[in-house]
Amino acid sequence: MEHVPDHAVLSVVVGSRAYGLEVDGSDTDRRGVFVAPTRLFWRLDKPPTHVEGPLPEQFSWEVERFCGLALEANPTVLECLWSPVVEHVTPVGEELLALRDAFVSERACRTFVGYADAQFRRLDPERPRWKQAMHMIRLLLSGLHLVRHGEPLVRMDAHRDRLLAVRRGEVSWDEVDRWRRDLVAAFGGAGVLPAEPGRERVEEFLVRTRQAAL
Repeated sequence: MEHVPDHAVLSVVVGSRAYGLEVDGSDTDRRGVFVAPTRLFWRLDKPPTHVEGPLPEQFSWEVERFCGLALEANPTVLECLWSPVVEHVTPVGEELLALRDAFVSERACRTFVGYADAQFRRLDPERPRWKQAMHMIRLLLSGLHLVRHGEPLVRMDAHRDRLLAVRRGEVSWDEVDRWRRDLVAAFGGAGVLPAEPGRERVEEFLVRTRQAAL
């Protein structure tokens, strides 16, 4: 796949610039989806499931890998589907975006809390990495919004000042931990997500996409 951009169907901006949490010097993180030509799967050497580049801080998934991760409620992948900054989209990409409700399910309760917990365990209360602490809280805010409203919260405008104060180390560790625990506890409330994602709808999309890429 030397020419992945030729097969890109979706490219979005993620990270701080999508969340509204950018500061001077923030990178522009891009994530995307590409569709490998179907005939390449007939070979012993299969197309890559993901690639980096060609731009700095850019990463793209092959469409089947992307769909698989999204069905498992991978937070990073799901947020791509709701990014407010879409830089490139084809008709196939538009169909993928229109399908995004099929990927969400109660699995998100486990994945968002699990990812945040993994970040928390890597933090040292004596020497916190405040940027990582900020993104841990942001992830929980995003996931809780998904559970309650059916879509992740990407733009953090309502929480921007408090989150950036965490990043600057202006919030005590005890307050950050209390905020984290309150958010985790809130995941136990009633939500709107279906028990399982719409796997059949996603598979139908994938089959159509493979047929069109022959």
